[in-house]
Amino acid sequence: MDGILAWITENGTLLGLLGVIGVVSLLATILLLPFLVVRIPADYFSHDYRPHDYAHERHPLVHHSIVIVKNTLGVLLILAGLAMLLLPGQGLLTLLIGLTLTDFPGKYRLEKRIVGQPGVLRAVNWLRQRAGHPPVLPPTDRD
Repeated sequence: MDGILAWITENGTLLGLLGVIGVVSLLATILLLPFLVVRIPADYFSHDYRPHDYAHERHPLVHHSIVIVKNTLGVLLILAGLAMLLLPGQGLLTLLIGLTLTDFPGKYRLEKRIVGQPGVLRAVNWLRQRAGHPPVLPPTDRD
């Protein structure tokens, strides 16, 4: 027990930083989630593959810069979320935000699986209804 207390005392700055990241990620999620959910096209999850991301409409340098920044931030949030599973903070929420920012093989299937859960789909469509948007169609099971 004394070892744990000593470690906490020695690493107070790190724990404080992780706590701040946890609070910021919680507030960002509360503020941004409704905005992002209503921007999803109603048929987004009814495709076999992820719908077109309009990357060709951007200059390649801008597109690649955005991808690098987004993935770097996502990986940092994933690492912080993993640390927060053991330390103070919103670990699962921070992990989820990090996963949504990163690009990896199978991400679209994972998104469809998560949104396919009845409670998640109900919550997404409740947010969309409050904003005056049509409901998201349930994901297809053709994967």
